[in-house]
Amino acid sequence: MLADPLALLVLALLVEAAVGYPARVYTAIGHPVTWIGALIAALDRDLNREDASPAVRRAMGVVALLAILAVPGALAVALQTILSGLGLLGLLAAAILASTLIAQRSLFEHVAAVRDGLRAEGLAGGRRAVSMIVGRNPESLDEAGVSRAAIESLAENFSDGIVAPAFWIGAGGLVGGVLYKAANTADSMIGHRTARHAAFGWAAARFDDAINLPASRLTALLIVAAAGLHPQASARKAWAAVRRDAGRHRSPNAGWPEAAMAGALGLRLAGPRIYGDTVVVDAWMGDGRAEATADDVDRALALYSTACALLIGLAAVLAVTALALSR
Repeated sequence: MLADPLALLVLALLVEAAVGYPARVYTAIGHPVTWIGALIAALDRDLNREDASPAVRRAMGVVALLAILAVPGALAVALQTILSGLGLLGLLAAAILASTLIAQRSLFEHVAAVRDGLRAEGLAGGRRAVSMIVGRNPESLDEAGVSRAAIESLAENFSDGIVAPAFWIGAGGLVGGVLYKAANTADSMIGHRTARHAAFGWAAARFDDAINLPASRLTALLIVAAAGLHPQASARKAWAAVRRDAGRHRSPNAGWPEAAMAGALGLRLAGPRIYGDTVVVDAWMGDGRAEATADDVDRALALYSTACALLIGLAAVLAVTALALSR
């Protein structure tokens, strides 16, 4: 049984790396995240009553999280059950479905757009592109801030958008991947410490922290390993930054990939940031220079691409090993 989810994972990673999620498909039917998002928005609207006490809103948040997991989870169980009886054809179909839960290609394209915007249009182009991938106020960012924001988003989303769904697909097949994506989408929509969601989104935020813990550590290791394959990066400094700085980040998980990326590239990431009108004070990841550039975004993308290849290689080794052990 272990070999099937791992084989599914390898195929899903390869499919997504090759074709991503085609824009034509998105236009026609949307994306699993948008479907899950519609469910979350409805639950937020109906269950998160502003006149309720914090305790009631927190309890309703637990109910909402259970529904967010149960509805797509049940659909995934049904699909996995049907496809498991179709042999190789079913495995290929499941891999195509699972590939929609991974974002290797789209993450590269979004971050590359920031690099290209900076080079083609300067600060204005960089701000416009980075506003598509981060929540901070782009008007508060200079060129170095735009570049750091893009690299930080690349590192963190490598964990949340690629390694974590891959981990849970490998552990639980299509169902595991769908449950992870549902929980992670809930955190991104209602897991913020705002007046509306501090209580209602508490369960979603805490659950997301827990399920991302193994992937964030694995992501850091992948970045360290990738740095060892790039002459313009340092695996030693990446590992040192992880050991020194990861635990100082305000997030229990984001500091691991960000510290690894910062150390590998000789940069400082995270630190104080502005979201809307709110200043978030956070520790710096890495002890290099803060004056990042479009060239550093390019180096980060190269490191990311190598780390993605290492992830696929690791999944393939595990799949072959599991198959051998099952015989």
